[in-house]
Amino acid sequence: MTGFRQVLAVPGLTPLLGISLLARTAITADAMALTMIVVVTLDLSYAAAGAVMAALTAGVALGGPLLGRMIDRRGLRIVLLITLVPQLVFWSVVPVLPYAALVAASFAAGLLMVPVQAVTRQAIAAMTTVEQRRAAFSLESVVGELSYMVGPAVVILFATTVSPGVVAWGVGAAIVAGGAGIALLDPPLRGEGETTGTAPGRPRRREWLGARMIAVLTMGFGVAMLLNGVDLAIVATLREAGRAPWAAVVVAVCGVASVVGGLVYGALSRPLPTWLLLGLLGLVTIPAGLASGWPWLCAAVVGLGLLSAPTLSAITDAVSRLTPASVRGEATGLHSSAASAGFALGAPVAGMAIDVSAPAGGFAVAGLAGLLAALTGYLLWRSGTTTAPPVADLTRT
Repeated sequence: MTGFRQVLAVPGLTPLLGISLLARTAITADAMALTMIVVVTLDLSYAAAGAVMAALTAGVALGGPLLGRMIDRRGLRIVLLITLVPQLVFWSVVPVLPYAALVAASFAAGLLMVPVQAVTRQAIAAMTTVEQRRAAFSLESVVGELSYMVGPAVVILFATTVSPGVVAWGVGAAIVAGGAGIALLDPPLRGEGETTGTAPGRPRRREWLGARMIAVLTMGFGVAMLLNGVDLAIVATLREAGRAPWAAVVVAVCGVASVVGGLVYGALSRPLPTWLLLGLLGLVTIPAGLASGWPWLCAAVVGLGLLSAPTLSAITDAVSRLTPASVRGEATGLHSSAASAGFALGAPVAGMAIDVSAPAGGFAVAGLAGLLAALTGYLLWRSGTTTAPPVADLTRT
């Protein structure tokens, strides 16, 4: 645990992770909050809620690289101001918007979503040494897991006991508070001696967005698709067995295992290859579909959870290592967009497999998506070269 103590001793890193947890918990809850608005307040179908989610996700995917590039060129506080004001307006009026306006506004809100995750990752890369980053990004992945465990559950609890409108205001307030907290903290996004993102120091995109970066982005897409497909497969499996409420317990077990896996991985003396982590994650996902009851499913997802946070942190670390500091914002934005695209496709693809076969088909398709992304990433990595700063070969131990 020495590595974690060193990382947490870095000035400003602990408050950054704390503020990031607040904001990311709210951001992970935004989809559920909007779903409750559509289904409960507007009394529409879940399919209608899905269209709102798709609009929000599309906006996030398109806006990530644009906001990242703006951070590289204009600085953090300007971008936070540009995003905080629209979020404040959007979440204030969400409860009273008609459906068509809600779809359009959700796309705009996604396009201008406060880039908490990307900024946190940029700051970690700037505030830590190369040797510290694996432990630091492991902690960041643990923060992400905690946000996914807490955010949607809190929304469901309060939306059913208070009102969806009040919950939407709470989610918006937390997003704005988190973004404002990061603005006040103003973490460095460049390390000592690193150049800014303004011309002429900014490299051309083709100089850093090569086969190896595409390999890492592909694996980021694959792991997101796998994890979102697994969530749907868990619900489908237990719903078929008449035990749907136990899905929350299974998801919680998977989340706790992921937290443990992230902490263990960050404490290791040597990293594992990124493609291998993702490949193993895909392999342990496929047989999870054979579990017949919730206790067995809890046991089946432990291995999946143990590998989730390490895979996510390894991909994030790879992006930071492959990217020159002057374009780190754009690169982290591309990473967020790849993950958003994977999350957007994960549930529909797994859902089609479940519809034409059985809930086990959802686990199988999710696992195969992870395996395919791991293989593609490995082949792209081996075929590519990089002009970025020195980086350890991510295909070897």
